[in-house]
Amino acid sequence: MTEFAPGALRVGYVPGVTVSKWAGIWGERFPESPLELVAVPQAEQEAALREGRVDMCFVRLPIDREGLHAIPLWHELPVVVVPKDHPISLFDEVSQADLADERMQDATDIDAMATTVELVAAVGGAAIMPHSLARLHHRRDLTYRTVTDAPDTQISLAWPISDESPAIEEFIGVVRGRTAQSSRGTTEQKKRDKKPSRQKTNPTRKTSNPRQRNNPRRRSR
Repeated sequence: MTEFAPGALRVGYVPGVTVSKWAGIWGERFPESPLELVAVPQAEQEAALREGRVDMCFVRLPIDREGLHAIPLWHELPVVVVPKDHPISLFDEVSQADLADERMQDATDIDAMATTVELVAAVGGAAIMPHSLARLHHRRDLTYRTVTDAPDTQISLAWPISDESPAIEEFIGVVRGRTAQSSRGTTEQKKRDKKPSRQKTNPTRKTSNPRQRNNPRRRSR
């Protein structure tokens, strides 16, 4: 067990991010080290890190990276949410030009996306949002389709540059798919424990075999 076992690692996540898979792996790999998952509003993702409310956070870019590490993880496809009986539902994907005549609902506030979805269901129209949020707030009376030319969003794992705790390094390994045998902490420990072998040097300079000097190879005819 690593030295960080007594402490709790606080990992934040913004709306739409699911961390249950990594939390499960962490629990199996480090059962004595608690992992505290903290739901963080999108508008507070940077503040949560800088104020120390969380040790790490799954954030939705862009963020101000000054003083922060950020590992890019995946991109989110943009989708348009519409009523289930909308003509758009007949297509697998649409472009922004296909939505030119639609009444677009404001979907800029990620933290208010549930309200936006309810608004589409109540009065119609359409709203473009990341796929993860459309899935999070999915309703039976609504459907969504990929918007091929809308800008996507990116999810990253961020933490303060000043924090170099082993727990953070291990969690990065979990997210990146590193196995328990190849974890960074285990590897570094093995390097520290392994003593470099010293090869004995022979001060005598090697000379060629005297027989080879006295008996040169005959030329073939």
